[in-house]
Order: sequence, then C-alpha cells, then structure tokens
Amino acid sequence: MTSADIALNRLFNQQIERTKFTAPGELVHWLGAIQAQDYAMAKWAIGLRVPDGTDQVVEDAINQGHIIRTHILRPTWHFVAAPDIRWMLQLTAPHLKRIAASINRKLELDDLLFPKIYQILTKSLAGGQQLTRQELMAALNQAGIPTNALRASYIMFQAEIEGIVCNGARRNKQFTYALLDEIIPPATQTFSRNEALAELAKRYFTSHGPATIQDFAWWSGLSLTDARLGLAHTKANLIFEIVVGQTYWFAEKAAIEIPKQENLHLLPAFDEFMVSYKDRTASLLPAYSKATITGNGIFKPILVVNGKVAGLWQPVPQKNKIKVLLSLFDSSANLNEELLATAVKKYGIFRNAPLKIS
Repeated sequence: MTSADIALNRLFNQQIERTKFTAPGELVHWLGAIQAQDYAMAKWAIGLRVPDGTDQVVEDAINQGHIIRTHILRPTWHFVAAPDIRWMLQLTAPHLKRIAASINRKLELDDLLFPKIYQILTKSLAGGQQLTRQELMAALNQAGIPTNALRASYIMFQAEIEGIVCNGARRNKQFTYALLDEIIPPATQTFSRNEALAELAKRYFTSHGPATIQDFAWWSGLSLTDARLGLAHTKANLIFEIVVGQTYWFAEKAAIEIPKQENLHLLPAFDEFMVSYKDRTASLLPAYSKATITGNGIFKPILVVNGKVAGLWQPVPQKNKIKVLLSLFDSSANLNEELLATAVKKYGIFRNAPLKIS
C-alpha cells in the first residue's frame, strides 16, 4: 500500500467516490460523525455522498430528527445519526465536561446553578416546544440568571452534553433547541464503556480507514490510551498495513482491489476527508497545507483530484446563479473538463441553482 492507495481507499470508504447509501441519516451513521460548525458546508458533506443529494433533502433529515447537530467530539459541532446520539454522548461527555470545567468556573456556572438552568430549559421546551437560543436565554434572564454571550454558549453546551437538549427544526433559518427525550426516545439498548469504545473505533476505521491510531484519537477526542483500548476491542473486524513505519487500520472488505480511475471532487470546508486525520499528508502536500488550513484551524473548501488536494474552490452567490471560483495550487495543471463539469453539476443540483465556473 502506498500513500496514493491510502488516499484512494479513503475516497471510497468515506462514500465520496461511490456510495452505497441513499438516506442522509444512514450516511451519517456510517461515518459515525461529521464535523458541522459550518452548517451549509456540512450539509454539502452529506449531500455529495448520497445520490441526488440536495440541500432540502439534508435539511429535512435534520428537521425530522434523523440527524442531530450537537457538540459530541473534540469538542465542536458534529452531525450524528439519531440512533447513535445517546451511547456516543455517554462515552464522550465526561471528557467534554472536563474541557469546559475551567471556563464554567470563570463564568460562575457551577453544580448548584446548572440544575436550576436545566429545570428552566426543560419547562420552556416541554410539550414539543422548539425555541431559539435567544428565546431560551430570555427565559433564564427572567428567572434571574444572567446570560451574556459567552455564558449563553456554555450553558447550552453543557445542556447538550448532559443530554437535555439537542437541535430542533430550523425556524426562518434560525437554529432552535428541543428536548432530546422528545426528539429521540431513551435508548432501550445501552453500551458498556468498552463496548462504546469498540463501536466508535470500528465505525471510524471502517468508514475513514486506512487510518492510524493517532488519527482516531484526534478525530474522536479520546486519549491515546482510550483509543488503543477501543482498537483492541475491535481488532477482529480490522486488518492493517505498515506504510513508511506507520500502522494503518481498515476494514478487511476495504482491502478489495479498488479501481484506480481518475476522479475529481469539490469537497466542503471541514470535510471528513481532510479534518478527520491528524496526519493529512496522504492527500495534502506540506507545501499546500497553510493555504488549505489557516493558522486558527479553518479548513477551506478543497478541489480534490485523484485523492490529492489540487486547489481551493468557493461558491459565490449571484443573482439567479452561483459562481464557483477555482484556485489551483499548480497553475499549469490540466483538469479533466468532463470530471470538473460533473462535480460542478452535482453541487448545482445540491443547491438547486445554475452554476458558473470561474
């Protein structure tokens, strides 16, 4: 296995080059989680991986509760399939709470105040109510609990990782919150911690492999100790190859010979193809790293050719159409015009708008 093989296998396993899923929720379940702080781009991350995926189809899956957007890994916003939210939260919440603890203390949010906050949030959202953060903060303010901008963020973050709230349906393009128990009934099946570690490891290496244990620890936010424990409990489902001294794990079925066909994709900002690995050199040359990932951790939309990042792209809304700006790292490179047209057309179908390449 070579670096090029690693990149190509990832394109297939991440359902980018071909997909076996038709429903957005099934796709998210396969990947385990999809980073989703850039909401529009995260929807495209799903849309490009399902046949005829459109923005509205993905939005409907979120609004109907098939996909949950919450803080669950590292921590940052992620899409998670509804059946996975509880066991995954049970596994990752203790770590997320430790991360937030020092800031909570500075904001004077403590174990005496949080139960009062949860009671107010629960009362406000009970009976299927779905309210914006501003509306929920107004309820807390009315109860005498101050909520400046940062305090509001950490109040809702804590309520999410406690499994009290999750996203509701968007209202006039505004995000709302709902009670998790009303969107997703409590699970009938629970995992032990070791079972949850094993399931997360299996999900990651199957859908993101070939990948290293360091990649898995980065993606999940787990310690290396826990990442190794998860891998140990699911090794029977995986195989490995050593490439340049690094051990890469992946599902055995992924070892089947993959056709080395030319491919080109417009991948979104923060796409799992890039963000889910600690070592990205299989697809990203070091010379292009700073142009692709900013110093403050912003992953830009990327043009991927044959598994390698070849440049950047940006959708620019204009009257009655969307202009796609392309910026190649190697200006002398010749793109396959047919593949580029197909990729642009796919994004146009997703956005339900005509596109123009520039």
